[in-house]
Amino acid sequence: MKITVGITVDVPPRELWRYLERIEDHVEWMADARAITFVSSHHRGIGTEFDCLTRVGPFRTTDRMTVTEWEPGRAMGIIHRGIFTGRGRFVLRRRRHGRTRFSWQERLQFPLWMGGPVGALAAKPVLRAIWRRNLRRLKQKAEASAA
Repeated sequence: MKITVGITVDVPPRELWRYLERIEDHVEWMADARAITFVSSHHRGIGTEFDCLTRVGPFRTTDRMTVTEWEPGRAMGIIHRGIFTGRGRFVLRRRRHGRTRFSWQERLQFPLWMGGPVGALAAKPVLRAIWRRNLRRLKQKAEASAA
């Protein structure tokens, strides 16, 4: 399953990056992320590993995530391992007038016991809606602190 959501934020990419680089604070704007616990000794950059407790409706899972890409002000990529496997990526693109286009891309595989591709198809609109709401929360947070 592949999902891409995006939003334009009225702050420059470097300013928005300050919210993204603090992985431990993602729970403040990601409604589905309940807790982040670092496994690696470092909390920034490639190789950073953490467990993310996620809740969507009645479903809870803790997936191990590893940062695979780290370009300050531009992109962050991760690998998911756990019940759900796959890759995620945040991309920031500079727009006119000090704005940023933020894109969130996920490619996830559902386990067979959750219906595999059929389960993923059913979950896709729900996850897309949650992640769009997450981006609106991030936008409000970033723009409020810039004001």
